Amino acid sequence: MSTGGPDLFVICKSCGSEVSPYITECPYCGNRLRKRAPKLDRDQRPAEKKARRSAPPLLTRLRHDEIPGIRPDRRPYVTILLVLLGLVGCLLWRTGVVDESQLIVFGKPGSQWWRLFTAAFTYDNTGYAFVVLGSIGLFGWLLERRHGPVAVLALFLVGGVGGLAAAAAVYPMPIALGANGAALAMVCAWAVPDLIELRRGEDVEGDLIGAAAIAAAIALMPLALPEASWMSDIVGVLAGFVIGLPLARLRAR
Repeated sequence: MSTGGPDLFVICKSCGSEVSPYITECPYCGNRLRKRAPKLDRDQRPAEKKARRSAPPLLTRLRHDEIPGIRPDRRPYVTILLVLLGLVGCLLWRTGVVDESQLIVFGKPGSQWWRLFTAAFTYDNTGYAFVVLGSIGLFGWLLERRHGPVAVLALFLVGGVGGLAAAAAVYPMPIALGANGAALAMVCAWAVPDLIELRRGEDVEGDLIGAAAIAAAIALMPLALPEASWMSDIVGVLAGFVIGLPLARLRAR
């Protein structure tokens, strides 16, 4: 029997006879030698079985404290909730189910302080709602992944609700609604780490030009819609940098 060539015969374990390696049953005793005849390659040799490739392991979500220093993946629940509430407020205004004056800041709130919160989720213009809610959805999602839900909620309350409160306090007869201040706060807070790196002369990974274009579109809303208050813009920008700066330092540590 030559080395590397096909086997000339095999020994039947039942009767000890030499039989062909290409049959399934012994012709002398009928003993079952194999389940099926072997497959032959081009050289008339039994083909070797190919090892079955195992499927690559599926990547699972990063668990808490699985890798030190890396925040686990989480869904932006607070951002989703803020956007959904804004859509609901827009629908309530359009359908007229609720009296509009009970949702927005119309004059001094006085004892109806809760209108500062409902006004932050109310929009009387589809374009206004699209720009503001789209910005909150994008930058709120990025901030919630980076810093967690508390930071996003704080930026919305200080920039959005706080901006409406400032407008109600400054203007004699204010009419204000929408969360343009909250959207600006989130854009500015997101941009703080990149601005710090840019000041140090380091490479910046984020798209600051795109963020600046979005911030400009939000900030100029009062030109087209008087109810999008300039005071909300100012409070939103201040809130974004005041809150974003310590968040960026904590993340760097």
